[in-house]
Amino acid sequence: MQNLNLGVVAHVDAGKTSLTERLLFSTGALTELGSVDAGSTRTDSLALERERGITIRSAVASFVVGDVAVNLLDTPGHPDFIAEVERVLGVLDGAVLVVSAVEGVQPQTMVLMRALRRLRVPTLIFVNKIDRAGADVDRVLAGITERLTPACPALGTVSEVGSPAALFHPYGAGDSAFATRLLDLLSSIDDTLLGDFVDAGAVSHDRLRTALVDGVGRGQVHPVFFGSAITGAGVAELLAGIAGLLPTTGGAGDGPLSGTVFKIERGRGGEKLAYLRLFSGSLRVRDRLALHGRRERVTGIAVYTSGGVASRDRVVAGEIARVSGLAGVRIGDVVGTAPGSATGARQFAPPTLEAVVLPGNPADRGALHAALTQLAEQDPLIGLRQDELRGELSVSLYGEVQKEVVQATLATEYGIGVSFRETTVICVERLTGVGSAVEVIDVAPNPFLATVGLRVEPAAIGAGVRFRLEVELGSMPYAFFRAIEETVRVTLEQGLYGWQVPDCVVVLERSGYWPRQSHAHATFDKSMSSTAGDFRNLTPLVLLEALRRAGTRVHEPVHSFTLEVPADCYATVLPVLGQLCAIPLLPRARGRVYTLTGTVPAARVHELQQRLPGLTGGEGVLETTFSHYALAPDVASRPRTDADPLDREAYLLHVLRRV
Repeated sequence: MQNLNLGVVAHVDAGKTSLTERLLFSTGALTELGSVDAGSTRTDSLALERERGITIRSAVASFVVGDVAVNLLDTPGHPDFIAEVERVLGVLDGAVLVVSAVEGVQPQTMVLMRALRRLRVPTLIFVNKIDRAGADVDRVLAGITERLTPACPALGTVSEVGSPAALFHPYGAGDSAFATRLLDLLSSIDDTLLGDFVDAGAVSHDRLRTALVDGVGRGQVHPVFFGSAITGAGVAELLAGIAGLLPTTGGAGDGPLSGTVFKIERGRGGEKLAYLRLFSGSLRVRDRLALHGRRERVTGIAVYTSGGVASRDRVVAGEIARVSGLAGVRIGDVVGTAPGSATGARQFAPPTLEAVVLPGNPADRGALHAALTQLAEQDPLIGLRQDELRGELSVSLYGEVQKEVVQATLATEYGIGVSFRETTVICVERLTGVGSAVEVIDVAPNPFLATVGLRVEPAAIGAGVRFRLEVELGSMPYAFFRAIEETVRVTLEQGLYGWQVPDCVVVLERSGYWPRQSHAHATFDKSMSSTAGDFRNLTPLVLLEALRRAGTRVHEPVHSFTLEVPADCYATVLPVLGQLCAIPLLPRARGRVYTLTGTVPAARVHELQQRLPGLTGGEGVLETTFSHYALAPDVASRPRTDADPLDREAYLLHVLRRV
């Protein structure tokens, strides 16, 4: 049997989870159809998902259609949970993009389609809700063609649209008008098909079908189906398209082990459960995996079947497994060798917002830290940050809805009531020059038994932090070099203004230590011997002084935006964009709609989202994505979460209890 790992993605409320439920029911994987409104769907297992009627965590279910075993991954639709979608896209063989026949193409629909096309994930489009009042399949198909992709052939027509009797009628093999349209589309991307047509003057239905399958497999063609997840109309045809148009993988376990961990959750006993997609090779219970410098043993493997979850002693390439026993596993970990199809680069931007989480009961502070740590395991981009000096915890966020979900999750799953301070943007610091500093052992004012000299230099945006040596590696114990590098990376998380310094080169240009000294009878004397602690304590002082001499500037996150507004609202919206420091480009008119593109500071995006419905009578559509960091007009500092190396006296009192 062939395997297919299928993602279902959509803008929130397009009917994605309802379609997932219908697919499971139609293939016999469910004996009773669940409902989002009733909170009885299989894939929305969290209490909060059932309560709010939205998907928060990706979920896996399985069904069989023909000779294909499909692992179906239901993903969140709200843009605040885009990181969850990001992790799923890298493990898919194909996807179904759900579009509402009433609302049509929405902002998140465009974001998802761009990502799917960039990653060349074979994708089918399902226009849902043809039974709803206000459904307009012609308008929606035109919107798909214009805003998503022109390579989107509709594979049928709809009757009784907008009523419960709406049905999807697929084109048959004898429909010459459809064959002509499909031939025109496919021949524009398939030279071989065009050559066959030129040579023979005609192309058979089977040849056209083969070309369609090839185009879908290459991520160039996106066939459109119509239907209703509620009534079941069009679902049988979609299932046939899933099995017949999307590429599948075999179940052979040949080749080197290669896989990716895309999700982590906790079991009933608190143990970690890692969701793993294997691209090649096989994995067995009791196999040992190298993770973060340790070898950990697989104690259990479970795979998804149409009847639920089944324990197995082996998982092979093409399958998704839930693996237990890996205590140190993290989301994004590579098992074995890196998959050739995996893109190491993040497809979606990191969160640019941050908020301090305050427990309602101060006694819950420890429990809150443990709970947020577990949530950060499930979503690493939460970015938990602890301020030990003030006893505060901060989390990184994509938006206000995510903040509400974190708050509700802590209350329902951990019994911890929390509140949030005002959301702020996450800035970065960039070097403006080159700076050096050095402190020498046994030379005042250096109180540590270590010599450290560091030089900092700017690096290209996106280059990250690079640590280099300009001293001999054998000039002192390797543990001291490692202590310096690790401390450099931790210290750069808070620059001169308290923000991370993401892109720079740090060069160790001078080092020194005192060898291990002992009194008589081989008693170790710390007062005459250097330790790794000396280097860890001295490095922040030297590095921050080098940063101060180099200079840094605070840069704030900026989003690019696409804004569609009615033409008669354009004059109202434009001044508001100016008030929010947005920089729009020239508008593009399309009928009675103006499309504006430009940039806006991340700090003003939420306000723009709030004001837009009132400015446009609810007809404005805004899409924003992270673009870049720009020099902040006002220097905004963030309180440090550690002893401040820029305040030497306070720092020494903290680490040495003396000046």
